[in-house]
Amino acid sequence: MNILVTGGAGFIGSHVVRRLVNTYPNYHIFNLDALTYAGNLENLTDVESASNYTFIKGDITDVDFIDALFVEHKFDGVIHLAAESHVDRSITDPMAFVKTNVMGTVHLLNAFKSVWQDNYKGKRFYHVSTDEVYGSLGKTGLFTETTSYDPNSPYSASKASSDHFVRAYGETYGMPYVISNCSNNYGPNHFPEKLIPLFINNIIQNKPLPVYGDGNYTRDWLFVEDHARAIDLVFHDGNNGETYNIGGFNEWTNLNLVKLLCQQMDEKLGRPTGESEKLITYVKDRPGHDLRYAIDSTKINKELGWKPSVTFEEGLAKTIDWYLENEEWLSSVTSGAYQAYYKKQYQ
Repeated sequence: MNILVTGGAGFIGSHVVRRLVNTYPNYHIFNLDALTYAGNLENLTDVESASNYTFIKGDITDVDFIDALFVEHKFDGVIHLAAESHVDRSITDPMAFVKTNVMGTVHLLNAFKSVWQDNYKGKRFYHVSTDEVYGSLGKTGLFTETTSYDPNSPYSASKASSDHFVRAYGETYGMPYVISNCSNNYGPNHFPEKLIPLFINNIIQNKPLPVYGDGNYTRDWLFVEDHARAIDLVFHDGNNGETYNIGGFNEWTNLNLVKLLCQQMDEKLGRPTGESEKLITYVKDRPGHDLRYAIDSTKINKELGWKPSVTFEEGLAKTIDWYLENEEWLSSVTSGAYQAYYKKQYQ
């Protein structure tokens, strides 16, 4: 099988690519990535020389390029992860999210449809989405696969739109597809604009830890390697036309998460207990900030036997260890344009 992974040099994508390359030697894994600010081939140095792996630099918004790529390789499966994914960036530049997340997804669907022309036996288009399409929860309840969509940011609206297009192509053209909606991921190789790697980096450098509002926004956290394992299962064993929610059953308020992170960082850096907590700084809340996300992963557990393999404390410790052991990687991705962005967003 020829499998295309879009966004395979990014955070989640690189873990998916690594898993597929190592687990399925008879597959050929093609990694398509535009290598924008969050894509980094250093994430995949351990598999870059594998005989069943090929990297292709390209943009899913380039229609002619995408069409030619599908004609050349006739991908049996697509695992579509390429996306603009940071809510703060979507607020300042929503059109970039429409272009990549909506139009880019449709370009891929059209290319897949054109190559196979209704002969879809053994083929599959897998769209990886987010729990943010469901909007915001109150203090109780969980998002299920049948929760109505209610996106509140340009990012979540663009992902909701791309979900709808995938389902529409399935219904209209008979295209075999699966969709998964995941909760917040964390783990190694995460670009440090997101909360956990951002705060790890700032604690190392004794910089302020910017917490939005009162810090009581609640998220369900999923270790990225568990997510990659779930994607593997859904791609191979999920039922066509189905959606699977993937979460960690692991809710934390932002403030409690930051305090746990500070506690573990103090211990690992040999600092006095409570030292890093002094860096917590409350900043102006962002517009359209969802109060709480929480995923019900019962369906994927019952149908495919998936469940998280680590507790949050264990996964967070592994994540911190990785960043402390890879400070050169962290330094290289937090230079230049990222510094200008960070200053504008948080200072």
